[in-house]
Amino acid sequence: MAMGWLTVLKSVPWGEVISNAPKVADGAKKLWKAVARKPPSGEAAPSPQSELARLRAAVDDLHRQMVASSELIKALADQNAELVRRIELNRARLIWLGGAAGVIAVIAAWALVIALVR
Repeated sequence: MAMGWLTVLKSVPWGEVISNAPKVADGAKKLWKAVARKPPSGEAAPSPQSELARLRAAVDDLHRQMVASSELIKALADQNAELVRRIELNRARLIWLGGAAGVIAVIAAWALVIALVR
């Protein structure tokens, strides 16, 4: 079981993960700052113009948050796709190596039988 995890961990493109980590961390910080902000305190009877300006600012802020979230999600999805691709490549290699090892085992057994018969 430990060897399986070790193989998976060795196949991870750590260079890419590490190079993308600052972008992902910055995106997560921006997202957290945007989401964790306290809601604005209520004012006493705002004018329609000031209320409209506040609502437009809120919509713009939500749009920026959505764009930042989308960028973060895309970065994470790209990293996930790369990891899945590498794992699939390793699975195919493992199947090929298993088949080759089986063929070699059959040939070795056959050679052993031939050597014992002589």
